[in-house]
Amino acid sequence: MNELSARLNRLAPSATLAMSQRSNELKAKGVDVINMSVGEPDFNTPAHIKEAAKKAIDDNYSHYSPVPGYPVLRQAIVGKLKRENGLDYTPSQILCSNGAKQSVCNVIMALVDQGDEVIIPAPYWVSYTQMVKLADGVPVSVVTGLEDNFKMTPAMLEKAITPQTRAIVLCSPSNPTGSVYTLEELTALAEVLKRHERIMVICDEIYEHVNYIGHHASMAQVPGMKERTVIINGVSKAYAMTGWRIGFAAAEEWVIKAVNKLQGQYTSGPCSVSQIAAAAAFDGPQECVEEMRQEFERRRDLIVSLTRAIPGLETNCPDGAFYLFPKCSSYFGKSDGEHVINNATDLALYLLNVGHVATVSGDAFGAPEYFRMSYATSQDNIREGLKRIAETLARLK
Repeated sequence: MNELSARLNRLAPSATLAMSQRSNELKAKGVDVINMSVGEPDFNTPAHIKEAAKKAIDDNYSHYSPVPGYPVLRQAIVGKLKRENGLDYTPSQILCSNGAKQSVCNVIMALVDQGDEVIIPAPYWVSYTQMVKLADGVPVSVVTGLEDNFKMTPAMLEKAITPQTRAIVLCSPSNPTGSVYTLEELTALAEVLKRHERIMVICDEIYEHVNYIGHHASMAQVPGMKERTVIINGVSKAYAMTGWRIGFAAAEEWVIKAVNKLQGQYTSGPCSVSQIAAAAAFDGPQECVEEMRQEFERRRDLIVSLTRAIPGLETNCPDGAFYLFPKCSSYFGKSDGEHVINNATDLALYLLNVGHVATVSGDAFGAPEYFRMSYATSQDNIREGLKRIAETLARLK
């Protein structure tokens, strides 16, 4: 009687949410846990955005919105893409969803058929592979490492392509590694893709503004690739609006029409008040974005220096996002006499249960020799968290 669909049984639960839940359970028991597992800015939404939301309530934005979003928001996104990215879109090429996560899933569900392959460079965000499985597609992992600065090369891409390849998912700046593709690197990848006309490019750019190299590059900016690229973005990370749940897809009209058809059947348009707030975010002053970016960069520098001081951990210096993804395999096989560390999952649980620091195992990201730490928390928490990690790992022999 309690039979679930094969579709659901194919899916794995979100490792990041699971670790955050374990952290919260320990906190509920009175344990002082430093949570470095969640990718969520610890800043509050800027005041002018909140004021726009309050006015939207008073102006009775309390009814169903159009499925692709209010025209005012889609026009604000068009303006943002032109102003910040030099890309020309029309409102009919924009669709707004309940967060960038839904935007990614919408596009995969609209493009991928049974047996279609989707290339996903690893390490990857935990949900990409699961979304492809949900669409009856086949995720194809392209493994990168520290030596590649966690970036896929044209040769790696070419090797992964088959006649069944339908799409590639690129996340830049990357979750979980913080790596950022330059325009030159994207252009080199595009030279491979131009030889395979069926392949669409899904670009998750939600961390666009958490960038430490001075500029953001998109595959849609590469000549000849805009028509084959779907840009995914939103307000969660740049404007500290994770709970407002507004993301968007920008693409050719045939893709947006397909996604509109899909979204119209299972969620309709996103929250009306959140849409007005998001329009204010895109159209309003941007100083708040730069202030948060600068603080993230300071935290990046701090966590990199503290991590590099811990024996046995190897890390790069990420160019974006707010994650560090150190290699921890030197601890595999070690023990404190009670606990044996066999893999990254064991290590993450050990750090949580013994050190009271929540991180996420690299297994969920397709990188079993690594683990992820989020530095979207205060510098004091970073110092204390890394102190605990160093002391906890020192117990392993």
